[in-house]
Amino acid sequence: MAQGDSGVDDANVDTTLANEGAEPDVGVLAGILTDGLIGALGGFVGTSLMTVVFLVGASVGAFEMSSFGTTAELIGLDAVLGSEMVLAAGYLIFLGGGMTTWPLLFASIGSYLPGDRYATAGVAYGFVLWTGFVLAFNVGYSGLSLALYVVISLVAHLVYGFSMGSVFDYLGDRPDTLV
Repeated sequence: MAQGDSGVDDANVDTTLANEGAEPDVGVLAGILTDGLIGALGGFVGTSLMTVVFLVGASVGAFEMSSFGTTAELIGLDAVLGSEMVLAAGYLIFLGGGMTTWPLLFASIGSYLPGDRYATAGVAYGFVLWTGFVLAFNVGYSGLSLALYVVISLVAHLVYGFSMGSVFDYLGDRPDTLV
């Protein structure tokens, strides 16, 4: 066989697909955008309700809202914004994660979690998220405040998962969604 000979008869090769440009599928793009908005809305609802539970926890001494500021301090925002804005910046980071990262992950694995609806799968998802949160946001609680912190943070995450999943269930039945 010669060096340039591939052993394939070029006369039988169909080159029509190679010459055609890919047409964008606007329906799929619209579905992806719609799903992203559903995820963001679900995350916003879930994070808002979670915040209410944390505010209740803060009122009984089971959660310190200042722990959100620690998130902003970890990436150096206290040097840029000043100490008075660290709590707000930390909460916005928390809200942003609750509206983007976690709903995106939930949309991709939600159908593999236990439960026949997204709302019930969201409860399991909230539990999984809680296992990291309960360790990361612990600021040295002990005794009764530790027990309350564990319970309040668990309830908050179960509420987050259920409410985010409920939004997925409610809006996911729309004709333009891919979820």
